[in-house]
Amino acid sequence: MTAQTDSPRLDPAALRELHDSGEGPRLLDVRTPGEFRTAHIPGSYNVPLDTLREHRAELLRHLDDEVVLICRSGARAAQAEQALAEAGLPNLRVLDGGVMAWEAAGGALTRGQERWDLERQVRLIAGGLVAATGVAGVFLPGLHLIGTAVGVGLTVAALTNTCAMGMLLSKLPYNRGPRTDIDTITAALRGTP
Repeated sequence: MTAQTDSPRLDPAALRELHDSGEGPRLLDVRTPGEFRTAHIPGSYNVPLDTLREHRAELLRHLDDEVVLICRSGARAAQAEQALAEAGLPNLRVLDGGVMAWEAAGGALTRGQERWDLERQVRLIAGGLVAATGVAGVFLPGLHLIGTAVGVGLTVAALTNTCAMGMLLSKLPYNRGPRTDIDTITAALRGTP
């Protein structure tokens, strides 16, 4: 049985008001370290979704009463919300629209080295596979079925709000960025170097 999460979403304007007051909730960015280094909300902590899921019981000891979960658009943050709610953390909220909505609303971002986000990488790989197998299918009958499989995968990804290709791409060194282990995360949450 899974826990139900009926927590309200937090729109960027409301979070900005809380953030600017200096009394805002703890901000956990569940994107990959590479995505986090590219751009993140100042004062947020990077706790990649996979790490959060694996170590959620340990993380609970270091989290405040109120936590806002952040990702690129809100999908991974909703998954993190579910995982933490199942572990017993109350007062969870998800930044509605994620970092994209925060930036569109004029929120400040700490920027690092620019890199392509996962969604753009997925579009490149999926489009490249479909195009290449479509052309090659003229010479090798049946090869076009790879493009069909990619199309089915993208349809499933849209319907389930998950993306297997994105999850695989997030494992590449380019997307991982610096190593983020649980000890480093908990030290940051405690405010110790």
